[in-house]
Amino acid sequence: MADEVTVTVADVPERSRYEATIGGELAGFAAYRDHEGARVFTHTKVLDAFEGHGVGSALARGALDDVRAAGGRIAPLCPFIAGYIRRHGEYADLIDRPLLDQLSS
Repeated sequence: MADEVTVTVADVPERSRYEATIGGELAGFAAYRDHEGARVFTHTKVLDAFEGHGVGSALARGALDDVRAAGGRIAPLCPFIAGYIRRHGEYADLIDRPLLDQLSS
């Protein structure tokens, strides 16, 4: 696989996840559940064949941008999404801290 790949990220509500695809092939996903008006990210997975090609970052960015565009808020229970937000502080305002605290306890 080439180092330069185009990752497409789309919300797939019937599966409660954002899916990252490359050339139409599933490369990874970020699972969520909606709770009290917020999108709760529970698990992110990049398929082994696609690791190291920026799929996880593209997936997190695409999912968070989608939530922002919808005027939503999030609770990042998933360590990958939480870590992405720590590294990219421009997404910190999306976090519903009271809900995150409630779900984390």
